[in-house]
Amino acid sequence: MADATMIRSKAPDGTGFIRAGSGAPVLLIHGVGMDAAIWQPQIAAMQDRFDVIAIDMLGHGASPLPPEDADLSDFAGQAIRLLDHLGLDRVALIGHSMGALVAQEIALRAPARVGAVVCLNAVFRRPPELAQAVRERAAALGGPGDPAAIAATIARWFGNPIPPALSDAAATARAALESVDAEGYARTYRLFASADTAHADHLADLVAPALFMTGSEDRNSTPAMSAAMARLAPTGQCLVLAGEKHMMTIASPQKVTQRITAFLDQVAAVQPQAAKVDPSSDAPAFDAMEFRRALGSFLTGVTIVTTIDETGDARGFTANSFTSVSLDPPLVLVCIAKKALGHQAFSTSRGFAINILAEAQKAASGIFASKAADKFASVAWQSGQTGNPLIDGSVAVFDCGMEQLVDAGDHSILIGRVHDFSHNGAQPLGYCRGAYVTPGLSQEALAAAAPPGTEVGAILENEGRVLFFETAEGSYQLPAGRGLGAASDASSLRGKLAARAIEADLGFLYAVWDDASDAARTHVYYRGTVDAPVSGDGQIRFVEIERIAELKIADPAVRSMLTRYARERAEDTFGVYVGNEVEGEVRPLARPAPSSPIHSDPIHSGQR
Repeated sequence: MADATMIRSKAPDGTGFIRAGSGAPVLLIHGVGMDAAIWQPQIAAMQDRFDVIAIDMLGHGASPLPPEDADLSDFAGQAIRLLDHLGLDRVALIGHSMGALVAQEIALRAPARVGAVVCLNAVFRRPPELAQAVRERAAALGGPGDPAAIAATIARWFGNPIPPALSDAAATARAALESVDAEGYARTYRLFASADTAHADHLADLVAPALFMTGSEDRNSTPAMSAAMARLAPTGQCLVLAGEKHMMTIASPQKVTQRITAFLDQVAAVQPQAAKVDPSSDAPAFDAMEFRRALGSFLTGVTIVTTIDETGDARGFTANSFTSVSLDPPLVLVCIAKKALGHQAFSTSRGFAINILAEAQKAASGIFASKAADKFASVAWQSGQTGNPLIDGSVAVFDCGMEQLVDAGDHSILIGRVHDFSHNGAQPLGYCRGAYVTPGLSQEALAAAAPPGTEVGAILENEGRVLFFETAEGSYQLPAGRGLGAASDASSLRGKLAARAIEADLGFLYAVWDDASDAARTHVYYRGTVDAPVSGDGQIRFVEIERIAELKIADPAVRSMLTRYARERAEDTFGVYVGNEVEGEVRPLARPAPSSPIHSDPIHSGQR
């Protein structure tokens, strides 16, 4: 990427600025104590695609002093005069800290001039103790280049001691603070100390798409502040960057700039479509309840989403709005209603975990969907790698850091980057049309209703191995019996497993076939999971899936079924075989890709 051309210019009113690049115009507004040059990393990264203008705020850089009793309109007016001088009718605004407040003021005063707003490390409704500390700092400002004040500011922004990786960024910020006009700094900081509530009642009028981005470790422009502003702005989004502090624009410029440009690209892609919408059209009234019923026709899983709030308490809610987003990087998302009690905790958290529930966890789903005082008292859980609560017995768990918070109507979308995950073969809990769905029960009913003499067997996995019984002749058999039965029925599948102290969970139906020579004899096989037995039975064998092809298996139909199982297990594309021992077809659990048609092939060629 080309270096920014740091050539300063002056507008007729004395405002200093830097301009570089070409394309869609973007105005950069720095924070208190900095100047236009602090945006050098962003100018360098963006000038190939954008017309980038960085302004010296009043009292900073080459610009004149603000009035002694300045307010935000003075700084906004300066910026608008610069846009007029440059002949720019409409720009995207990017403001950092105090600059973010100025950007909001411009967008509210002149909405037609603003296409998008990015507020970095912005302040909003400071808590009383933090507001008092800022006012005290404003009152205690010393003379030019006050070493004690500068040292305290650098420690607040970068840490004390300063991490070696941030030494260059800290030196850049220190140089700016040492060179800023003392009176300009003092007048601006006094305004900054009191302007955190200036837009509290006006953000709902912010027309432009707005991104509120801050660092998880910024103690003065906190994630809670950005989340609150995003909720108030009609098209606001909140993004919290893990591990970042107040000066993330120079501490992690590549990360911050990538998020800025991604947002601007998103806005540019959406706005042409929005322009096509005719608000005066006579479209029929939208039936929200009927829309909800239609959405309920989609069969989903059930999850409990968990996090730790800022006080250290575990929080959670039930959701079926879960989906994968990306494999590289590994991203997933879930939605939470803005009116939910836990919205504040989740929208400002560093991360969250998604626990996909098993059939036996229906009660937990109901509790976490309620307003129960202590939801976690009803479940066993442990802390994951990121500290998020992971619920025992879940079919799968995804432990995530917060990647992005997206505003979406009456919900927020939590996009998480998966740091750790686990899963097992237990039966998941489903939900459709306002009711729970338990696929395992329907499978059990099928087996129970099968004709007398039906062989019911199972392919049972344990950590990548399949359970077999080895016969005296050295051949291998899958667990199977006459019917599904009960543990007390020695001839049934459950009875045979119980006799060997094997605890198994049956999952999805996997194959159904009749004997070619005796159509009255039916075979039904499931796939499932099993705990490693402790009975010491010498005939029990656990065989790695990739070694199954080496085994001596007497029944050719079972051997063919296992060949298919090994292939589908590797591809994670399971189907159900239906036919006889010679010929049948695999009916996929999901629609196959057009390039992968399902054929009706002989069973002995692999049940493909």
